[in-house]
Amino acid sequence: MQYATVGDRPFDTVYVHALVRDEKGKKMSKSLGNVLDPLELIDEYGADAVRFTLTAMAAMGRDLRLSTQRITGYRNFGTKLWNAHRFAEMNSVFTGEAHAMPTPTATLNKWIIGETARVREEVDAALTNFRFNDAANALYAFVWGKVCDWYVELSKPLLQEDAPEAEETRQTLGWVLDQCLILLHPIMPFITEELWETTAKREKMLVHADWPAYTTADLLDADADRELNWVIGLIESIRSARTQMHVPAGLKVPMIVTEVDAAAQTAWDNNEAMIKRLARVESLDKADGFPKGTVSIGAPGATFGLPLAGLIDIGEEKARLQKSLDKLNKEIGGLKGRLNNPKFRDSAPEDVVAEAETNLAARQEEADQLQAALARLAEME
Repeated sequence: MQYATVGDRPFDTVYVHALVRDEKGKKMSKSLGNVLDPLELIDEYGADAVRFTLTAMAAMGRDLRLSTQRITGYRNFGTKLWNAHRFAEMNSVFTGEAHAMPTPTATLNKWIIGETARVREEVDAALTNFRFNDAANALYAFVWGKVCDWYVELSKPLLQEDAPEAEETRQTLGWVLDQCLILLHPIMPFITEELWETTAKREKMLVHADWPAYTTADLLDADADRELNWVIGLIESIRSARTQMHVPAGLKVPMIVTEVDAAAQTAWDNNEAMIKRLARVESLDKADGFPKGTVSIGAPGATFGLPLAGLIDIGEEKARLQKSLDKLNKEIGGLKGRLNNPKFRDSAPEDVVAEAETNLAARQEEADQLQAALARLAEME
């Protein structure tokens, strides 16, 4: 019609979103009673949580399975963002003026600035290609993981009044949080606008703020990036080993290192107190080999071990894990039998088949984790 009347095409680009279904994959219907009213969801969870949920699930070529549980999770994400600003406020980050891009000297601050540039590029690429779910998920991982879980935690010693990096860290934290608000604003406009207006005097509203154009080529410090990612990877590996071996959460354990190159040693020396505090490590000793009952932990350029003999009952722990694994294998066998049966796939509703496949994948992942834990225990015998 547009061509017929004025000779112009009506749209340059058309984006067709997927069908929104219920959590079991069924089409929403009043007769089935499975309709989720968006206005009611907004009243209960907030518009930002609903918007972020729909965006994060908007993968191309796949229908959305909407559930209140998912929306609750993304409401918690908004709470996490708000609490990060509360933490910054309690540490005198917000002085009334907007934060300019800092030029830090501390490795931690260099690292988070590079991570901010990295996610900015990732979000831009996703939005350009209409992969809105990729943009949302990248921001979720960055804000919750890199900023709230790691940077906020690691910055606490640097924010102490007597720390030489305190002012620099305040500037960096303020700038990073501002970038979080700008990048999240298209998806979560209400909470970001509120935080934008209440944390500093601004020349204009967030909706009118300039979209950032910095790149990793401009801001990424390769040495800081390598060192902090090494530290985070080591802490995560130690925590994972402790969890698998059922080591009490509050118990500090000694650690042994058998091999360590210069870069790994430097990373350890620069961050020793931080690693010990967050991984609950009591001490680090050099040894030629691991004693019996040691769980090995690999890191780039180093081989660490946690000597757990005497801290856990290996036989009892193996029996516990094996019992859980046997139960899981029985469930996996049943699910595989159903899914490998052509009659089941032909006659069962599509959502039932999809649910069985999801359950199988989840149980297989859990079984793999138990197998890995048993393999660690076998190393200790």
